[in-house]
Amino acid sequence: MSPKRKPNEIHLSRIYDAPVSVVWDAWTDPDQAAKWWGPRGFTLTTHGKDLRPGGIWHYTMHGPDGTDYPNKTLYHEVVECQKLVYDHGASDEQDPLFRVTVTFEDLDGRTAMEMTMALATAEQAEQTRKFIKQAGGNATWDRLAEYLEQQSAQREIFVINRSFSTPAEGLFQMWHDPSQFSRWLGPVGSRMTFMENEVGEGRTASYRMSYGSGLVMFGKIHYVRIDAPHFLEYIQWFCDEEGNLAKHPNVPTWPDRIQTSVQFTPEAEGSRATMTWQPYGETSPGEIKAFINMRPQMHRGWTEAFDKLEGCL
Repeated sequence: MSPKRKPNEIHLSRIYDAPVSVVWDAWTDPDQAAKWWGPRGFTLTTHGKDLRPGGIWHYTMHGPDGTDYPNKTLYHEVVECQKLVYDHGASDEQDPLFRVTVTFEDLDGRTAMEMTMALATAEQAEQTRKFIKQAGGNATWDRLAEYLEQQSAQREIFVINRSFSTPAEGLFQMWHDPSQFSRWLGPVGSRMTFMENEVGEGRTASYRMSYGSGLVMFGKIHYVRIDAPHFLEYIQWFCDEEGNLAKHPNVPTWPDRIQTSVQFTPEAEGSRATMTWQPYGETSPGEIKAFINMRPQMHRGWTEAFDKLEGCL
């Protein structure tokens, strides 16, 4: 369980399905970092990197709207495959925004990453927390999970994490109980209604999703694994009103089936849901491309759904 943070700190935990050395290289190799660093839609250009105490990583982040964000990261501690301490958010015109401490721990071939962002005051920490959420900054660490999966297994996935101030048991129930699940699943303006709510391993539920625009979509959820209150796995697909397999009405090249897995992890002040999507079964190159291209929209839709879930809690 993550330690309780100080009022002036922002804490973040992740577990990656890759060895520590691989995660470390993804962090410290500029060519690899360019594949995942920053919010979704951002790209990165490294101008120089001196990975040692007193060294500087000089880079520019390029926003999807064309805005450039110069950065100079000053390293204070570099312990290979174990720890990084650095100042973040500085440039030639700006002092650092906060100090970051990142540790990497081996978990029998997996990696636990613990990050602490320390600011001068609790008020600054709260302002920064809101800014990170608004800017989609935490998607950086989801993009790292996607990059590591693509590198290790040549498999494209979509990952999103969200922490909630409720125990894992309560969070699991909000996802597992159809009457609760239907209250929050879907982006703003959508409404979900279960028509058949058979929830259990090997069982299939069906639902109707309606939108304010007048669009109505139908789908099915086949439950593969239920390990309360830690894990859920199910396969989902779109169908017509009679239950026959159907294509996404707005994205005809969307994969026919998506495998969803959700890990519920206790944290010091509640719990975290880690949701992973990946195409299931036979998929064409065009479907994989559509899946990759839709990641920003997936992130936006799930963020809105998680906001609704937070409101329910």
